[in-house]
Amino acid sequence: MIERSGESMMQHIYEVRKSEQPVHWTVEVPGSKSITNRALLLAALTNDEVCLDGVLFSDDSRCFLQSLCSLGFKTEVREEISQVTVQGCGGRIPISEGEIYVGSAGTAARFLTAMLGVSDGVWRIQASPQMQRRPMKPLFEALLSLGAKIEWLGETWHLPVCITGAGQGQRAFGESAVLQMDISESTQFLSGFLLIAPMFASGLKIHILSEKKDGSYIRITRRMMAEFGVTAEFSDGAYMVPPGSVYRRKSYQIEPDVSAACYFYAAAAVTGGDALVKRVHRDGMQGDLKFLNVLEQMGCAVQDEPEGIRVTGPVYGDSGRILTGNRGNGDAPGSLTAGLRGIAVDMNDFSDQALTLAAIAPYADTPVRITNIAHIRGQESDRINAIVSNLARAGIACEEYPDGVKIFPGQPRPCRIETFDDHRVAMAFAVMGLRADGIVIENPACCRKTFEHYFDLLDELTGG
Repeated sequence: MIERSGESMMQHIYEVRKSEQPVHWTVEVPGSKSITNRALLLAALTNDEVCLDGVLFSDDSRCFLQSLCSLGFKTEVREEISQVTVQGCGGRIPISEGEIYVGSAGTAARFLTAMLGVSDGVWRIQASPQMQRRPMKPLFEALLSLGAKIEWLGETWHLPVCITGAGQGQRAFGESAVLQMDISESTQFLSGFLLIAPMFASGLKIHILSEKKDGSYIRITRRMMAEFGVTAEFSDGAYMVPPGSVYRRKSYQIEPDVSAACYFYAAAAVTGGDALVKRVHRDGMQGDLKFLNVLEQMGCAVQDEPEGIRVTGPVYGDSGRILTGNRGNGDAPGSLTAGLRGIAVDMNDFSDQALTLAAIAPYADTPVRITNIAHIRGQESDRINAIVSNLARAGIACEEYPDGVKIFPGQPRPCRIETFDDHRVAMAFAVMGLRADGIVIENPACCRKTFEHYFDLLDELTGG
């Protein structure tokens, strides 16, 4: 269980309740963190009052919202209906000197640093110890090339910093401003500059130096920019935003968080049950929808229904044959196990789900190989190490590679999962515990970063 002090979760443990039968869940998940924080910045850069609906309220989004307030932006928050109204200032920062705290939010750290670095004024940017360890150098190098001045308040090339913005004079080039950028460590560096591109009156061109030049979160950024009236073109390894671009919008609806939905879809996969997540549909913009293709390849059925997407897991009987028709088929409770197929998959473009796949991989009939995810070593934790070390605790054989893992089938044994203060480690490995006895999640409160009521919902669904 989660121990509580008043309304706040303490750092303690969560004992996962094993599901003795296939799950049959219908759930709602919060708004997307990635879309929420992009929408907050886009709204602040308009000249309009923008009403955002479906807003996620979590540690990350609260840090982003509070940072905007610290910069002088006027906001109205109605958390009870998941709504925030932001009064945009047309690319101007209301105050010229101050301090913001971005917490552990990579989007707040990268997007707001980019905005402040090209603005007029001096600001201190503080961050949590976790965010202070995460990469920022490509973004800082781009700002320095534009004329910003950066004072390191800790380790060089990392937060915290005191930044003096390049100012309007540096942005008012006769021709489009030109940047060069490596996005192999994080696409947020690029998204940050694309989002603030209308602050450059003469336009902005960004040449990508790394082998990776595109990605699902970059596509989210470009789609949302277009929905706010600005086009970001991609051609020959470069992104271009034309001169005179202006954001315009009065209201915006934020999609449910597909990353969060995937944990419930994975639960259906490992128990041979089904899970429907409301208002998640195939035409959404989030890259983690690709995880549904992985589940299909592993033997699940995926159906986009009017209410949302439903995933149904494959089921085998004790004899190993697939059961069809009536799922129970007369078998005793607990005799059904998921019949997932092993798979090899490049997860570079939806790497947030690497942990989810790793957590259900022991229940596949052959090994699961996850590749091209080296960059997740530099996220909230070294996520490849988190996979390998926690599977070892559970007695599951796993081979580690520089850019991924290979996980072998097996029945997890009772163990405590170390979360490394990483929300995705906690949420993913809780799914593993639905088909194993004695899985205990340490520090479940770390889920406040993106899904603060995750374990409350899991309790409700499992009868805990």
